[in-house]
Amino acid sequence: MEILLQLVYSGIALGMIYAVIAFGYQLTFQTSDTLNFGQGDALMLGAMVGLTLVNHGVNYWLMLPLVIVFGMAQGAFVERIGVQPAIKIKSEFGWIMSTIALGIIFKNVAENLWGRDDLKFPSPLPEAPMNFLGANVLPMEVLVVFGAIAMMLGVEFFNRKTIYGKAVVATFNDRDAAKLMGINTGLVITFSYALSSATAGFAGALIAPLTLTGATMGAVLGLKAFAVAIIGGLTSGLGIIVGGIILGIAETTTGFYISTGYKDVPGLVLLLMVLALKPAGLFGKTAIKKV
Repeated sequence: MEILLQLVYSGIALGMIYAVIAFGYQLTFQTSDTLNFGQGDALMLGAMVGLTLVNHGVNYWLMLPLVIVFGMAQGAFVERIGVQPAIKIKSEFGWIMSTIALGIIFKNVAENLWGRDDLKFPSPLPEAPMNFLGANVLPMEVLVVFGAIAMMLGVEFFNRKTIYGKAVVATFNDRDAAKLMGINTGLVITFSYALSSATAGFAGALIAPLTLTGATMGAVLGLKAFAVAIIGGLTSGLGIIVGGIILGIAETTTGFYISTGYKDVPGLVLLLMVLALKPAGLFGKTAIKKV
């Protein structure tokens, strides 16, 4: 029972990281019906930039907002260079290839700047585990869970309580109507990409002390977060959190009780089941469009 509880704790921490990255997919999908398939590389860049700042004497807690600012700049760059031209010509696949290509470029740049070897990210918290309800949990795992929740709640508060956030929501509900009301929908879409990459960079800086940091760390995390977004539903924040936790726990328990070689299987099976039975996701809503 103690081992199972510990696996659940680790799975929740892992799942919340998936959820934060998947939340970034949701932000761009809601405003522009597009996705940033370089989201995993945004996470990687956040971790690598954070490591560089920490190694140069910047305090970990001061580093986090700097990484968020960097992530916003990187996300805005991706939207302006790779997504906006495709939206203007109404290309269904242009933004897919552009975001994938930019992700590969960022990965290659990271390999040339920081090398191909994985690096250790110093932990800002004690590395000795704490006992909670009969099982051990690392302080950084607790920080990951609460940090991820705080980030998503912060974005939700922005969207619901600020005039700029309401512009984002209006663009999501009806982009054409929002444009007629004087909202600069192009700027809103750019902002959603900036916010999306900021959340990914923040997630990278959070998870980095728990794992090794390197140029390839974002690829798998980005793909699994995309699976979480599909499982939970691209229109549901709650669904993304639930989907992330389900996938995280499924991976940790499968890796321990069966084999680490099969830890990716439950998530893929669940993804196929959801696509077959409920394509909009567990908590997503099917949109009906008149043509």
